[in-house]
Amino acid sequence: MGFPAYRPRRMRANPAVRAFVRETRVEPGDLVYPVFVKPGAGVRDEVASMPGVFQLSIDQLAAEVDELRSCRVNSLMLFGLPARKDERGSEAYDDRGVVQQAVRAIKEHAPDFHVITDVCLCEYTSHGHCGVLDERGGVDNDETLGLLAAEAVSHARAGADMVAPSDMMDGRVGALRSALDEAGFSHVPIMAYAAKYASGYYGPFRDAADSAPAFGDRSAYQMDPANSVEALREVRLDIEEGADLVIVKPALSYLDVVRRVKDAFAFPTVAYNVSGEYAMVKAAAAQGWIDERRVVLETLLSMKRAGADAIITYHAKDAARWIIGGRHGR
Repeated sequence: MGFPAYRPRRMRANPAVRAFVRETRVEPGDLVYPVFVKPGAGVRDEVASMPGVFQLSIDQLAAEVDELRSCRVNSLMLFGLPARKDERGSEAYDDRGVVQQAVRAIKEHAPDFHVITDVCLCEYTSHGHCGVLDERGGVDNDETLGLLAAEAVSHARAGADMVAPSDMMDGRVGALRSALDEAGFSHVPIMAYAAKYASGYYGPFRDAADSAPAFGDRSAYQMDPANSVEALREVRLDIEEGADLVIVKPALSYLDVVRRVKDAFAFPTVAYNVSGEYAMVKAAAAQGWIDERRVVLETLLSMKRAGADAIITYHAKDAARWIIGGRHGR
């Protein structure tokens, strides 16, 4: 055989031709920005382990929404830091709770902005676990379901567009779907953390949300990082129980799981680019060891290429500006 007639480099010769054959793109509208809300006024506390990420009081949310809209990010996900914590996480399902107030404030300011709420008890319990404890100190799965359902309904009543249970209790999607339907919120979708691993990448989030467990860890209900076939079983259960989208969390070390989920179910799939992934990039960039813009966009692209339809990421605002700026030659 002579020299091959097909030369792949011909299609890499300049930006225009590269754009013709580009298989994967990240758009600002693909990104969801996590927001941490806390009681008080005029509060904008930077999270030490997550440079550029802040805990905000409710009066700061209008400006946050305006900033997101300016860079064409259309969705945020709310996490709450309550005024008080107790054994049952009661502020999580209190209509006067911090997340419920935040939803109402955002909807009053920007009725069409898409608000997703995290549904879990870990930020609200005095022990930091994701449910009610039983007499042995473990999480009581079935008793927790009713509280999660009440939390989801409370969020929907406040005006949330979508709820996202992150607790990893068995049967929670079905419990939420039934409760939402019975309360008149059959139109509210559920974005389930379907394959959520017991990961070391969550440390900075626990600083941001003040949600570290007071004892033990969450390995008894979050997934073993060694398992990917199990993730398919978890995702299948959530779909059968009524999930409208499924999340794989973390994302970067679990791109194989994202791809397996997408291939197996052809279902709306979301990757969560978690706090530890964010913090590592920020730390390396601060030292001048990496090109932050290039690494962030490449990382998000890898998640889309693996099969994610949307990405929850703390990089959302920066990434969206870089994407938009790149199109305008800046």
